Amino acid sequence: MNSFLATPIAYLKGVGPQKAQILQEELGIFTFQDLLFHFPYRYQDRTVFNQVSLIRPEDTYVQLKGRFTHIHESGSGRHKKLHAQFTDGSASIELIWFQGFQWLKSGLNVQDQYIVFGKPKFFQNQWTIPHPELNKVTAETELKGFQAFYPSTEKCQSKGLHSRGLAKLIAQLLEQSKGKLPENLPGYICEVMHLMPKPLALQEIHLPSNENLLKAARYRLKWEELFYLQLELLLRKGSRARKLSGFQFTEVGAAFNEFYQKHLPFELTGAQKRVLKEIRKDLGVGQHMNRLLQGDVGSGKTLVALLSLLLAIGNGLQGALMAPTEILANQHFIGIQELLAPMEVKVALLTGSTKKSERVKIHEALLNGEINLLIGTHALLEDTVQFKSLGLVVIDEQHRFGVAQRAKMWRKNKIPPHVLIMTATPIPRTLAMTFYGDLDVSVIDELPPGRKPIHTIHRRENHRQKLLSFIKEQLDLGRQAYVVYPLIQESEKLDFKNLEVGYEQITEFFEGSAYAISMVHGKMKPQDKDAAMQAFVDKQTHIMVATTVIEVGVNVPNASVMVIESAERFGLSQLHQLRGRVGRGAEKSYCILMTGDGISKEAQKRMDTMVASNDGFVLAEVDLQLRGPGDLMGTQQSGALALKIADLARDGQIVQLAREKAREILDEDENLQLEKNSYLKETMRAVLQGKPNWGRIS
Repeated sequence: MNSFLATPIAYLKGVGPQKAQILQEELGIFTFQDLLFHFPYRYQDRTVFNQVSLIRPEDTYVQLKGRFTHIHESGSGRHKKLHAQFTDGSASIELIWFQGFQWLKSGLNVQDQYIVFGKPKFFQNQWTIPHPELNKVTAETELKGFQAFYPSTEKCQSKGLHSRGLAKLIAQLLEQSKGKLPENLPGYICEVMHLMPKPLALQEIHLPSNENLLKAARYRLKWEELFYLQLELLLRKGSRARKLSGFQFTEVGAAFNEFYQKHLPFELTGAQKRVLKEIRKDLGVGQHMNRLLQGDVGSGKTLVALLSLLLAIGNGLQGALMAPTEILANQHFIGIQELLAPMEVKVALLTGSTKKSERVKIHEALLNGEINLLIGTHALLEDTVQFKSLGLVVIDEQHRFGVAQRAKMWRKNKIPPHVLIMTATPIPRTLAMTFYGDLDVSVIDELPPGRKPIHTIHRRENHRQKLLSFIKEQLDLGRQAYVVYPLIQESEKLDFKNLEVGYEQITEFFEGSAYAISMVHGKMKPQDKDAAMQAFVDKQTHIMVATTVIEVGVNVPNASVMVIESAERFGLSQLHQLRGRVGRGAEKSYCILMTGDGISKEAQKRMDTMVASNDGFVLAEVDLQLRGPGDLMGTQQSGALALKIADLARDGQIVQLAREKAREILDEDENLQLEKNSYLKETMRAVLQGKPNWGRIS
């Protein structure tokens, strides 16, 4: 950063030590650059005037031109107020000031024309504007084009650092900065991408001359921000590919061929075949594979993972599959062992529940190479678990494991094993390119044939009895049902009460029947929770009343009903994950979204979207638009991203263009050594300074 931009904010005229401290604490503004990059969140066209008679409740701000008809004070002492009746000829509106109006009153004249700007409020059957901006119309009156509005806080506002105060400081800083703002993109990029110069972009983003220049300034700043992010990700990805060698799988191998030709349970979909080709290509070049495998619930990710593991085994290496819960690890073990039963492939299971004597045998068999494939939980990370030659690690539901935990698996060999990460949470393309931009991403976007879509219905509280009767009908057909309640930490007691009340309500309805009901929640001891889940898997219980602990980890093909209580409190991705717990068998399955009557428009859109679509990727895109990347990726990751102006929910095309340009540059100059790219790497490091390496998976 140049010395001018690095100047502490306290040195800007009108700031000083006290305001500087508030700006630092409240808005993270420490330097001149921080203030210039505190961008407006909206603009108001000050050349457009509203009519009083046409003010609507959705109007955030209005601008009026007219005259005062009556001015008076009311109240006394600290409660004194100034009222002014104002008209533009179409109707009248009351302007009101609660403080600091003595200097204003003396300057108001009913003969003059004024421009009024402010937030309208409907109070006691009439429109009012508290503390409006006021300008007398004269021959010299100059109407600004666009007025910027800046994010602020209550504490900032109390010290005059509201939107208007910040705008004044920024305008002053822009005046001081003329000739001192550097360009931080090479000229050839700006020319090819038709980007506005950086100093002009900063001027126009804060003080727009017109709508077109404002649009060009926003595009320039968004493109730059996303370009440096993508450049850093791709540079790191290329560096790792060059530095890290991986096991080279020179042949398909007997294990893969035998399974594929004789024991494949069903024909692979086109998407599964495509992804398998991508993985085989990675494994055959002798470089370390780091691939993210996305696939909707039921798309057949596990079968692709198994075939990949058989490639490792066929090349004389071992494989490992790590799952986040014991029940999921058990399910993987049972399913894979069943598929490989006719073959001479030794599969073992290692979890926290594995007995010590059994552990000793597993450790020995891993070291001598007798075990070909180890399936387990976090227990695989223990230092005592050593392999003879670990060639491929598959990590299921990767977001449940921390980076340090994943790295432990990576270090179990001198040559790092290849890594395949699976997730059933569909990630919108822009997020995948940004959060996992240094990974190769494969997508299984096709369901196996014969898989019946889940019928999704939205119902309200007045359908409660019909719902219970419907569940009974399904149980009478030999099916099972889930009833899921939200559990949100801030109101845990309330939510837990809802869960218990729901359990009692269902128990009362089914009293005297042959149907058993179990309850599962996060406060239970792990062994009790697993036992309750296992009872449901074994059909010993027929209804599972649970919190979202069942979102990942239970595969019950016999379950045909998923009831989601207070569904308005879930995001689309989580609703879809929960829905994916049913529809795993041959029978038709149902997901019933239960909500209250007075839900918000956004919640109603989520319900309508769920009813209309079973496609997780479609839902993820809608969820991104509704909630933003922070909620989808987790606050820790989104905080690390900390984009100043770009919006991943709306700027997908810019992400793509920026990534393509970054890739084009690195294809020509993989280490940014050419003179024309001399300061790209330096600028990239400065731009991303202090941001954690959140893209790294292994």
